Amino acid sequence: MSTRPAPTAVVADDERLMRDQIIGQLKEAWPELLIVGQAVNGRDAVAMVQSLEPDIVFLDIRMPELDGIQAARLLAGQVHVVFVTAYDEYAVRAFEQGAVDYLLKPVDAERVALTCRRLRERVSQQPDPMGDLLERLSERLGNEGLQPKQYLRWVQVSVGAAIRMIPTSDILFFRAEDKYTRVQTAAFEALIRKPIKELIDALDPNEFWQIHRGTVVRVDAVAEVSRNFHGRQVVTVKGRNDKLEVSRSFSHLFKQM
Repeated sequence: MSTRPAPTAVVADDERLMRDQIIGQLKEAWPELLIVGQAVNGRDAVAMVQSLEPDIVFLDIRMPELDGIQAARLLAGQVHVVFVTAYDEYAVRAFEQGAVDYLLKPVDAERVALTCRRLRERVSQQPDPMGDLLERLSERLGNEGLQPKQYLRWVQVSVGAAIRMIPTSDILFFRAEDKYTRVQTAAFEALIRKPIKELIDALDPNEFWQIHRGTVVRVDAVAEVSRNFHGRQVVTVKGRNDKLEVSRSFSHLFKQM
């Protein structure tokens, strides 16, 4: 009895970190999915899809050469498209009316898992030509004057009786502690009530990496990454004795180890 070949995908994003994050979470959510190519711009994505003929392509909307919408137009009806976007309010409303799926930056593991469940049902079907949807998206992104997502640059914390504004560039890491989140700088620590899930949505993914469900570390603050006696990756923070464990879901961030 013949078996169905493993589904294949191409991931296109001009940010290496974002590609690595998406691929790592796809491997967790859908181990059978084969990533057959990575593209750094829309033109390469189109050429790669036409050459490799994957079942699915993950397209960042803002890319050089061709953007994700232009690339999707050229690939309409040839491949199942998932858009990756930092534009939440306007674009998402258009996505939700179409036959394609989307992932919102910074990419959430639970959302990736949902997308994979949907894609499993679609890969055996003919890809949607998406004409009307792409027109709506193009109009929204072109006419609404959407700007890239603005990330958090300051965190307000209580230190004793005072309120302090801490620039994110001074923060070494955030860590969940009971009902609070610990904000650690080189000089002091403070507690805030904002949960990690909300913080990660507001932080620049090029500046901060989530390495555990309850831990976010500033990339520049990482001194080294080693392994503990359980074989788990552990981050050492510059100038501190803190050891921050990396969960398996985020181990791809340090894949060279």
